[in-house]
Amino acid sequence: MRKILVVCALILICQQITAQKQVDNQNNSWWTYSGNHEVSKKISIHTLYSWRRNNFVQNWQQSLLRLGINYHIDKRLIFTGGYDYVVTFPYGKQPISKETTEQRIFEQFILKNQVGRVYFLHRYKLEQRFIGFGNTQKYRNRMRYRLAFSIPLNHKKMEDKTFFAYVYDELFISFGNGVIRNFNQNWEAFGIGYKVNKKLSFKIGYKNQYLPKSDGIRIENNHTLEVGIGYSYKRNEK
Repeated sequence: MRKILVVCALILICQQITAQKQVDNQNNSWWTYSGNHEVSKKISIHTLYSWRRNNFVQNWQQSLLRLGINYHIDKRLIFTGGYDYVVTFPYGKQPISKETTEQRIFEQFILKNQVGRVYFLHRYKLEQRFIGFGNTQKYRNRMRYRLAFSIPLNHKKMEDKTFFAYVYDELFISFGNGVIRNFNQNWEAFGIGYKVNKKLSFKIGYKNQYLPKSDGIRIENNHTLEVGIGYSYKRNEK
């Protein structure tokens, strides 16, 4: 009888914890341009702008501008140091109290490899985040890991006029002083793309942004249309 009461108590506790979670599903869209512009054999400039909207395209979610310097260690390994300027807006069912700005310094390694027809990408990233709330500012650290792979569909390798499928997952972990919860967010995405040529490519797909709040109760589950344009410039390519 005592064991039954213990089990019932545990079930009630689990139900109460689940009931306290406030999960809001939202529909967003992210429209992103990403470019790499070769300066020398080892150095290139990385640029990115992401126009992120809530309620599909009706309201602002976030604006992100990025500038970085790539050092190409070899064909498989790239180190990047850069800067992000991010504006996050009050949006959706769990809005922040006011518009916030973030200036972010980052360092990352990208490792690429290929197994058969599958192209793998590992991205290891550290961020030093300066987040402003009106007249106040806080500093946070975050690390991110992305595992991505893509598969050409109408050719055996990634060449001109190639359709491809892609999948990736990215985990965000906050750490250091002032961090209440280490798990920051997670992205899962999949879609299709088209490589026009060595310079230009397009992608469209679905992304799930799972974003728990610091109170441990509220959670955003953002169903996101992801549209991307990629441009890569090399000096010796026509």
